[in-house]
Amino acid sequence: MIKKILWGLLLMLVIGAAVLYTIMPTVNMPLAMFRGSTAADPAVLGERIKIPAGFRFTVFATGLRGARYMRVTPNGDVLLSLSNAGEVLLLRKDSDGNGQADGQVRLLSGLDAPHGMELLDGWLYVAEKGAIGRIKFDGVTGTTAGTYSTVLSGLPADGNHTKKALRVGPDGWLYVNVGSSCNVCIEEDSRRSTIMRVAPDGSSSEIYASGLRNSMGFDWSPEDGAMYATNNGRDLLGDDYPLEELNRIEKGKFYGWPFSNEFGDPDPDFGAQKPAGLVATNPVHTFAAHNAPLGMTFLRSGHYPTDFHHDALVALHGSWNRRQKDGYKVVRLSWDAKGAISQADFMSGFLLDDKVIGRPVDVAESADGSIYVSDDFSGSVYRLAYGEAGQSDNLSIAQPVTTQSVPPTLVSAEAMRAGEALDAANNCTACHGELASAKTAQVPLQNLAARYDQAAMVALFKVPPRRCHRSRCRRTT
Repeated sequence: MIKKILWGLLLMLVIGAAVLYTIMPTVNMPLAMFRGSTAADPAVLGERIKIPAGFRFTVFATGLRGARYMRVTPNGDVLLSLSNAGEVLLLRKDSDGNGQADGQVRLLSGLDAPHGMELLDGWLYVAEKGAIGRIKFDGVTGTTAGTYSTVLSGLPADGNHTKKALRVGPDGWLYVNVGSSCNVCIEEDSRRSTIMRVAPDGSSSEIYASGLRNSMGFDWSPEDGAMYATNNGRDLLGDDYPLEELNRIEKGKFYGWPFSNEFGDPDPDFGAQKPAGLVATNPVHTFAAHNAPLGMTFLRSGHYPTDFHHDALVALHGSWNRRQKDGYKVVRLSWDAKGAISQADFMSGFLLDDKVIGRPVDVAESADGSIYVSDDFSGSVYRLAYGEAGQSDNLSIAQPVTTQSVPPTLVSAEAMRAGEALDAANNCTACHGELASAKTAQVPLQNLAARYDQAAMVALFKVPPRRCHRSRCRRTT
């Protein structure tokens, strides 16, 4: 009897394991994602990376673990978010012609998974996990001023898909994606699986479009002004289903998730729960399943052949749960006269014979025609340009910068809070602030580097000078 029970239990375990094997996703991703890396050897890159004829590429910067989203400043510098580190960097533009960044500056630190960034009216906006913040920013000098402050808080920040893309629309408002909290479910928070529209000062926000499981890249076409967005489909339905999407986004439209996939196919788990009368808008283009389309941008500069005019580039981050890896490249989307979209490889070779040397995340373009591609696998940013001879043929790698080549404009949110508390406790603003009383002699905080070294400044802040009194300040700084 006992032997029969044991055999029965063993049979149940075998059946259970078989069921789990069929329903659990295949985890098939590069293990180096968990340890960080630098760009591959120049010879390997030169041999593997394929780009269109006439283009050349260099490794603009590397050693940037977790390099994610980018924006190019009016000066041609590149803003880069390092989400895991909580930082925003500025990579100085290539002024000496070697194809590599001329330096790195840490603009912000202490943020909560910063990701998407935008520039608007003298502000640098940053999308964090649960908020949007901003700081004054000079796009010509690449410097910040004042303090970093939150304009919108309380965005959903739990579960899956917490990183947020951010763009300024033609209407001057901010657009931010809020990904789903799960693979597939009915969300309790109506802001999940949407693109939201936010006033720049945070005073107003609304859901712009819904049913978008995770739309991490969007831009507006220079041709007709239409908004297009990538979207990542659900998992656990096989290697080749459902397809990833490119959607034409219109205000108030619903795009399917979680009730349908692809072109209105009822979802096997939640299709029956679709509310009556809810119509899903079909995608205008699809990518292979699990390719994970992330950042996208339309080409605007005009520094390329005419057949590239107003095409879009999309970063395919690459699969993590297909038995055979797929994606890991940048693709080019072209619209014909009738609006039909065709797709072609633009930058490929990161995946070869199941071996991965890069995972594209975002694509950005500068006014001079430089195209930048970020890669969070190798911690690199690549620069591509049309008509620059010889760079790919004699590829060199920008070495990781471990020391700042220019004085950093460092704004740590945590340090800011500590500084504000110190200021309040010692009434520093009364003497040093812009609003110091007319009856007090304002003590300007200038040329401190010539009068204090770092150790002396730390000691000064630990034991600040005497507080300001009724009519005057002690001139100690």
